[in-house]
Amino acid sequence: MRGRTALLTIHPAQPAEAVWLDLLDGTPEEKALVAHATGFRVPDRAQLEEIESSSRLGTEGEVLYLSLPVIARGGGLTPIGLVLSPQHLLTVRFAAVGAVEAFAAQPGPTGSFAAFVGLLEVVVDRIADALERLRAELDSLSHAAFQADQPAAGRPAEMDRRLRHALREIGRTGDQVSALRDTLLGVERILPFAAEQAKHWIPPEYDHRVRTLRQDIASLNDYDARLSDKVQFLLDATLGFISIEQNNTIKILTVVSVVGIPPTLVASIYGMNFKYMPELDWLWGYPWGLALILLSAILPLVVFRIKGWL
Repeated sequence: MRGRTALLTIHPAQPAEAVWLDLLDGTPEEKALVAHATGFRVPDRAQLEEIESSSRLGTEGEVLYLSLPVIARGGGLTPIGLVLSPQHLLTVRFAAVGAVEAFAAQPGPTGSFAAFVGLLEVVVDRIADALERLRAELDSLSHAAFQADQPAAGRPAEMDRRLRHALREIGRTGDQVSALRDTLLGVERILPFAAEQAKHWIPPEYDHRVRTLRQDIASLNDYDARLSDKVQFLLDATLGFISIEQNNTIKILTVVSVVGIPPTLVASIYGMNFKYMPELDWLWGYPWGLALILLSAILPLVVFRIKGWL
């Protein structure tokens, strides 16, 4: 039995015969039906959103109560509860989760622990696919950030737009990498706990799948850490480019200020109202003043160019 619509239409005795039961935003009637048929305590959302290990990992007799955050289909983290016993696996969720729906499309599990391990395998596989996609996006962002020939680099407005876009993309990617890390951490916690607590009734043939899954989780944790480092590197690089653009703007304003000082000085001198100023009676006095102003503006530019400041 999988899905909320099935719970609405089944006979009350049928849940006891099911291996995997899935409650998607279940109503109180559905929760009571499942609890009556299986003997489980159906956790609510507040309990599943607790972050302490003692709240996410618990046992009541042979029944294991587990929870982990997963990425919902619409984006963002959502809690999912896993209640495991030798007879049943109950998943409690409050949003559409791609991993659960993908597992539901596979052939039905032969036992509760098979359903538990199979669901976690699908979760880990989807995390691996998401990390590969994020790596490709980060490679694209890295190539765009360090591309040598940027035709729009000389236009401040276009450069500002590109840097803002890069910051948004890096932030979005960083959020997704962080969400995947939270899911991996949750799977990494519940898998060994479940294997240890249920070792007396787990079929021996699942030991290999559990070890393989734990190895996959360890490798994905390392991969996720490298992606996090790359996100931080790209963020630092983008902020460095923003600082360079700001420094260029300040440099332009400084050059304009310095270049404008000598002409202003010359104009101020010839604007003084002294009675005896030889240039006032000189036929070429006005062109002389204009040429001196122009020369005093060009000379600092030449000096800046020679020094390599422009």
